[in-house]
Amino acid sequence: MRPTPRKAFAASVLTVAVLAGVSLPATPAAATPQAAPSAAACTPAQVVTNGGFESGTSPWSQSSTSVITNRTGQTAHGGTTFAWLDGVGSTHTDTLSQSVTIPSGCSSATLTFWLHIDTAETTSSTAYDKLTAKIGTTTLATYSNLNKNTGYAQKSFDVSAFAGQTVNVAFTGTEDSSLQTSFLVDDVTLDTSGGTTPPADSTRTPAAPSYTVSLSSNTSGTVWTGHESATFTNASSTALSEVYLRLWDNYHGTCSSPPITVSNVTGGTAGALSVDCTALKIDLSTPLTQGQTATIGFDLGITVPSGADRFGYDGAFSFIGNALPVLAVKDAAGWHLDPYTNNGESFYSLAADFKVTLDHPSTLLVPATGASVDTPGSSGRTITTATASKVRDFAWAAGPFTKISGTSAAGTPINVYSVTGISSANAQSMLTTAKTAVDAHAARFGAYPYGELDAVIDNNFWFGGMEYPGFVLDLVSTTALTHEIGHQWWYGIVGDDEYNSPWLDEAFTDYATDLALNKTGASCWNSVSWASTAEKITNSMAYWDTHSSRYSTVIYGYGKCALHDLRRVLGDTAMAKLLKDYATSHWYGVSTTAEFKAAAQAATTTDLTSFWTQHRIDG
Repeated sequence: MRPTPRKAFAASVLTVAVLAGVSLPATPAAATPQAAPSAAACTPAQVVTNGGFESGTSPWSQSSTSVITNRTGQTAHGGTTFAWLDGVGSTHTDTLSQSVTIPSGCSSATLTFWLHIDTAETTSSTAYDKLTAKIGTTTLATYSNLNKNTGYAQKSFDVSAFAGQTVNVAFTGTEDSSLQTSFLVDDVTLDTSGGTTPPADSTRTPAAPSYTVSLSSNTSGTVWTGHESATFTNASSTALSEVYLRLWDNYHGTCSSPPITVSNVTGGTAGALSVDCTALKIDLSTPLTQGQTATIGFDLGITVPSGADRFGYDGAFSFIGNALPVLAVKDAAGWHLDPYTNNGESFYSLAADFKVTLDHPSTLLVPATGASVDTPGSSGRTITTATASKVRDFAWAAGPFTKISGTSAAGTPINVYSVTGISSANAQSMLTTAKTAVDAHAARFGAYPYGELDAVIDNNFWFGGMEYPGFVLDLVSTTALTHEIGHQWWYGIVGDDEYNSPWLDEAFTDYATDLALNKTGASCWNSVSWASTAEKITNSMAYWDTHSSRYSTVIYGYGKCALHDLRRVLGDTAMAKLLKDYATSHWYGVSTTAEFKAAAQAATTTDLTSFWTQHRIDG
């Protein structure tokens, strides 16, 4: 993504020389396997202390002495004491938290609490007052006055992914300016069990995913319904008994009215939604041993919300990014179930094959990831079939776009789709930019492998630009479009964990953008000024979401300047070879900071230890 002011850049035409594409080896080199750590014994335990609040307040931290209470007006679920958050009837926030250590080696960890919600709000549609339950930085659920009940209800969450970690269990209640809502929490437990798990396996699984999707839209392209199936293989030596689907776009709605719905699951049993309803656990019908393959299927509903967003509609034009459920990744750290961030990206997935059939009114053009073929459907409708290989996700748009097409000098077909209000001159400028940019990036990092490239242009995008495989959303901006096309390599082909290592896609892409625009980054590191000792280029989105004003400056600005500095240490030729070789060795794979640092060190006889320290690149 390329963050920009809410208004578009002035359009300009990119005029760098077109460079010839370079073919990659048919079989990129595989990464060397790493030894798995030794097994840790599980000691089954209940790790929350004083979860019923009957032993005073310790070790809970509370925002005021009135949160843990036995005062009249409400009652406990068990005993006489409980936690009472809010209930003031005016603007107010209460917090309650406890640090817990979840033992390693256990196959199961479950957080449970009892919740009663009492409210004076009369609305049946607006969540005025809210309670958020979190573990670490992960939001497990959000409740509101709309969830009022007459007694306590038990809430349970699988938190096995946090085994071996010390994290906070936290509740935050917020109340608006009028009409009280009381959130009553009691009998909080976190139980671990399951015996000793096998050693942690660094292998990323489920591997080789393949998605088959068939959807039909309403007349405006804002509602899509149909079916999706996902086939995958367990690459790990540890048996796989469950998978998680990421329903990323549920961030854009509420858990009571989610824009992405999954139902009628086959091949497994659906559990409860978690992580603000963006993660859905599927217990497999039969556990998979290493090398075994399974398929899950489900009915899918997508309702596009209003707004010129990466998932939203702007008038007659719908933009549908990250709407298809995709499989979460499990590795030595467990399941990656990070929350959605609107500040950047959270998306971490393995390269997959997609075949997506979209049935829509013929009045709508539907640009999409992959190579598309249109065939006639029923009366007044068209069926667009998009096929894509080795991509990390899938996106499409729908609307009465104006389309122009061309081919880059190296042979990549380019399509530019413009919304109403984009001039033909600006559309043509973006086509020229796209043709030049795709060839410039391909010459440096490896031939573009995805066939055609679609660019959807709308100057109302608040986020500037957004990347998907073979498909980008953008403003009329040479710089932004060159950046988003650079993401075809840095995140798309060379993948990374975008939530925990955002610099690996954004800084590398901004560096590539500078090179494509003939910018040398001379002296740009001289303007670096750190906001604190905790600020680092390698910080995760958990950090940047709480320091959002610094995200673009550090990740994009300082990140690319660090790479310019590295180029000056290695020399232009060595740096170019490093990135070309690194892309080749991670083609359709996943990059980590440690792997890049090792590759950079191998490219020079200069000890880079002080370089990483100076530039705050840890890992």
